[in-house]
Amino acid sequence: MIFNFFKTTIRNLRKNSTYSFLNIFGLAIGIACAGLIFLWVEDELKFDQFNAKKDRLYFVMETQKYEAYTATFGSTPGVLAPAMQTEIPGIANTCRASEGLTSSLFTIGHKSLYASGRFAEPSLFAMFTLPFAEGNAKTAFEQLHSMVITQKTARNFFGTDKNIIGKTVRVNNHEDYVITGVIKDIPENSTIQFDWVAPFQVWFDDSPWAHRWGNNCLSTYVELKPGVAPASVNKLLYNFIQKQEPKSNARPFLFSMNDWHLRNDFDNGVQTGGGTITYLHLFTVIAWIILLIACINFMNLATARSEKRAREVGVRKVMGAARQSLIFQFMGEAMFMALLSAICAVLVMALVLPAFNLLAQKNLAINLANPLHLAALFAIIFISGLVAGSYPSLYLSSFNPVFILKGIKLKDGSASVIRKGLVVLQFSVSIILIISTVLIYLQMQHVKNRNLGLNKNNLLQIDMKGDMAKNYTPIKQELLNSGVVEDVALSDHITLYSGNNTGGLTWDGKASTAEILISQRYVSTGFFKTSGIKILEGRDVKETDSAMVNKTIYIVITETLERLMGKGSAMGKTLHFDGDTSGVKAQVVGVVSDYIYGNMYGKPDPVMFFYSKPENTTVMYVRLKTQANTETSLQNIQNVMKKYNPVYPFTYQFVDDQFNQMFLREMLISKLSRIFATLAIIISCLGLFGLAAYTAARRTKEIGVRKVLGASVSGIVGLLSKDFLKLIEISCLVAFPVSWWVMHNWLLNYQYRIEIGWWVFLAAGISAMLIALITISFQSVKAAIANPVTSLRSE
Repeated sequence: MIFNFFKTTIRNLRKNSTYSFLNIFGLAIGIACAGLIFLWVEDELKFDQFNAKKDRLYFVMETQKYEAYTATFGSTPGVLAPAMQTEIPGIANTCRASEGLTSSLFTIGHKSLYASGRFAEPSLFAMFTLPFAEGNAKTAFEQLHSMVITQKTARNFFGTDKNIIGKTVRVNNHEDYVITGVIKDIPENSTIQFDWVAPFQVWFDDSPWAHRWGNNCLSTYVELKPGVAPASVNKLLYNFIQKQEPKSNARPFLFSMNDWHLRNDFDNGVQTGGGTITYLHLFTVIAWIILLIACINFMNLATARSEKRAREVGVRKVMGAARQSLIFQFMGEAMFMALLSAICAVLVMALVLPAFNLLAQKNLAINLANPLHLAALFAIIFISGLVAGSYPSLYLSSFNPVFILKGIKLKDGSASVIRKGLVVLQFSVSIILIISTVLIYLQMQHVKNRNLGLNKNNLLQIDMKGDMAKNYTPIKQELLNSGVVEDVALSDHITLYSGNNTGGLTWDGKASTAEILISQRYVSTGFFKTSGIKILEGRDVKETDSAMVNKTIYIVITETLERLMGKGSAMGKTLHFDGDTSGVKAQVVGVVSDYIYGNMYGKPDPVMFFYSKPENTTVMYVRLKTQANTETSLQNIQNVMKKYNPVYPFTYQFVDDQFNQMFLREMLISKLSRIFATLAIIISCLGLFGLAAYTAARRTKEIGVRKVLGASVSGIVGLLSKDFLKLIEISCLVAFPVSWWVMHNWLLNYQYRIEIGWWVFLAAGISAMLIALITISFQSVKAAIANPVTSLRSE
């Protein structure tokens, strides 16, 4: 019986090769799309899950309430962690680490290269799963100038990751560090990443500001004891800083490792539950939708071709076949086709996975040896076969053998309605995806093309390393003399990113209860001209501004801060530092235009600029002349840097590239949505192509009669096309309000956003109609130009 089933199935596939190809190819594309999405989702869901203590590890964050909003920060005081461990029960361990990654120059013999890492306490190795390949956690930081590196870093440094313990590296041409441990490479789906880690005490001893409760300057991690609820610790943390610093408005809380990557979105001080998880949910739905569209093709083509198999059903029933056995046969055929489609899908995935990995910046693998992956594949096969085969098997098995064998034509009423409904569903989803893709792209371009308040083009950023600060004056002069550089300036923070800020400022007219967060930047003379920030009133900062003449510091502010300080010009107005008893004040000598930093979707926040000496800055900005050749300019700059800072390799970054990197997630979502919207349309068109072919074949004699009676080719094409185009029109009516509602709610997440224009819906509708018309026309024209003699010969 099984052999007979396979023989029948294969015979039907061969006999109807065109329809079989459309079904298998369409379903294969659907399964391949779903498979790629599920691999990506799996990798994202596994972020940080390799940590054995993940359910008890937390990152300490703070909320700070200001006049207009409540801000959330990941920076904490340097003295918070030890006090927490001493005073709060339920805390098993804490770890302090420097914020972000520190890029340092490493010299090993005659080789020099950069590597990024952190300074952290030894508890890092006890709290996080960072297995040692050489050395051990207990002795790793016994020496002050010791260092633990990853296996990859060891290979970069020494050419091997074996027998590394005890070797010495020189850091920043200043201090020698001994390698005391080599840890296995950190998984890519880990929030915490570094090439090296050194004792926290080195950083802490060199950072006197980190010893005060009022300064947030580092990252704090906490491990709770088993069974301790984070809510109970959060209650004790709420007023914890106020006990030491009464005027502080910082409220610490624990942020679970399980949410670091997936649910890291905060709005007005409250965790929204959004973040990467929102996009995972979205693309999981898209995966199932694409799979459903592919299954709909199978249903439509199977029911449309029911007449072709009606006699087979009739004969089988007369020979004693029960309806259940027929259902089993048709479901089995659907499952078999789903299996063939899955095999093709795996081959397609293997071919496109390298390109997908490049797009998603991942190292995903199909890995069918993984039981989870294999189970998922069989689940997709079963679900696809079940969904695709359920309705056709029930419909075909319901035929009355008496009517069939007497040659009475089968009524197509209910099946036709369902087919039309499924086509409407297919194209409604496709049109929704088209509209969503267009609006996502427009929103990205809207933000990327907004006026930032600075000029990011032709602007080079170079990290201050080695002797650059000491030799800043000759470096600047030689760069300006090179003929390719327009301006040079320094800053203590990357201009596009957030930096230091304070709420402890007062001025005449400010309400005593008002808390306003103001960013602070320390820059050199010429910074505004170099960065393209316009001076609206007054002057630039200059060296004498920080000389404390008559206890006065001279500053430049942005126009947002000027408005906060009251009506009229802020020139000459003074700001006082809250709690300061020395009488030091800051006087405004310049006002510059607002510029966007940190959140590119947000509004400009107030900023105050102080003059800074070169040794207190971290970044050099170089403005290239517009007509200058980029390659020549970089070579000239490198020559100057090599002359005055020979030990350090020349590295740089263009600010416009840095700006684009801030949209990596959005760019990925936009590209993926375009790809999957296109594939959804292709799959839908495959089904439409098959239905058009079936309709044309079914109406062959009618077309022949019409041609004999004088019907034109265009008239016949219109006759065959109009019913399908009506379905696309209905799809548009369904898709337009749904897509508007979905995208309207999505856009509400952004302060700076586009308006949804009517033309997007019109363009999507016309596109869908044209795509459908092109798909149908091939079969319609083929039928219209056929010789009527051939179709009417039997009559």
